[in-house]
Amino acid sequence: MIANIIWCLVGLAVGLVLGFFGARLFMKKYLKKNPPINEKMIKIMMQQMGRTPSQKQVNQMMKAMNKVQ
Repeated sequence: MIANIIWCLVGLAVGLVLGFFGARLFMKKYLKKNPPINEKMIKIMMQQMGRTPSQKQVNQMMKAMNKVQ
């Protein structure tokens, strides 16, 4: 009876550790493939919309993006 409980706890611990490292590996690959938005991307996006952004506008957009995340 106690052995079964111990095996369940060991299995749970192993599952948590493997899940953590699996999720970490997945997120590293995802962020490498899809990097977060940076200032250069914001400038390009605004230029595509027909606007010439100033550094102040880019900084405001960066603050807004970071606030959402």
